[in-house]
Amino acid sequence: MALLRAFLRTARMARNTSRLAAGLPADDEVLLDAPDERLGPALVAAGRGEYASAAKLLATTRDAAEWESRDRYATRLAAFARSRSEWFDDWCSAAPHDPDALLVKAELAVCRSWESPARAELLRQVGPLISAAAEGDPRDPVPWRIALDHARGTNTPHTAFECLWAEAVRRSPHHYGCHVAALQYLSAAWYGSHRECFDFAERAAQDALPGSLVQALPVRAAFAYLTEGGGPAVRRERLDAAADLAIAVSGEYPTADPWPAEVRNLLIYVLIRLERWQDALSELHRVGPHATSFPWDRISDDPLGQFLELRDGIRIEVASGMPLKLRNADVPYPRSERDGRTPSDDH
Repeated sequence: MALLRAFLRTARMARNTSRLAAGLPADDEVLLDAPDERLGPALVAAGRGEYASAAKLLATTRDAAEWESRDRYATRLAAFARSRSEWFDDWCSAAPHDPDALLVKAELAVCRSWESPARAELLRQVGPLISAAAEGDPRDPVPWRIALDHARGTNTPHTAFECLWAEAVRRSPHHYGCHVAALQYLSAAWYGSHRECFDFAERAAQDALPGSLVQALPVRAAFAYLTEGGGPAVRRERLDAAADLAIAVSGEYPTADPWPAEVRNLLIYVLIRLERWQDALSELHRVGPHATSFPWDRISDDPLGQFLELRDGIRIEVASGMPLKLRNADVPYPRSERDGRTPSDDH
């Protein structure tokens, strides 16, 4: 019987795997951390040594109070400045008090310090840069997200961290980046526990605005649990509920939308760990060509290669469980393991 089961599994894989590629982009069409249509031109200009486009982009987000976009763009611009800093050095020289340049400068300093063996000491030295960014525009929550990350690396006690958190949410109660920073601080790997991390994430998700990525925060708590040793503190039902909620949030965004791409990549990782292969395949269709470094850079030095490899693995797992004779309705969106047929995205 074992031999027969193995034979049937192999036959199903051979017959069905290629069919499950329908609707998925080819490997050479998948991009890692592809910028959106607003950030792309700013990065191209920075690559030419010009900072004006980046300065205008961040000024626009500040004027319009687009705090989520501002956070993402500042983070990406700081990452670019780490490897190619000429354009940013020119910006700081030309406008040393520009609140947008100060924001990127603070983010860049924290990122550079974070990877040093003397992290805590170096991070303490960049505290004034974060304060300067916060003073640049008192409405802006993004410097407070940076402050929350900074606090995690400087062994800041809970009481002081709560003061920073209060400043952040006073400016933007539902800011996704600030919630992620707080969740990391509360994780078992830092200054909290798996239970504390999940409690925070679930409360935030319940209070989140409709369609907000904060609703998917519990799947980040699930990721932290699965990658930090696990244990009996969190039941499987709680992990599945976090994945289900993230699936629902993902379904509110258009297929191949770059905005929720990181959440979708994270969700795929969690679904793989939970062995929910069919749901993972459905998310692959939703994420389209948008692979993101996180979470794959946590398990591989080649995040894009890891994503593509696991994408093939998901198809193989789904194919091995499908009948040898497929109906048209079974391709390319297989039946969800928890909620019946997974609907196609109507956006």
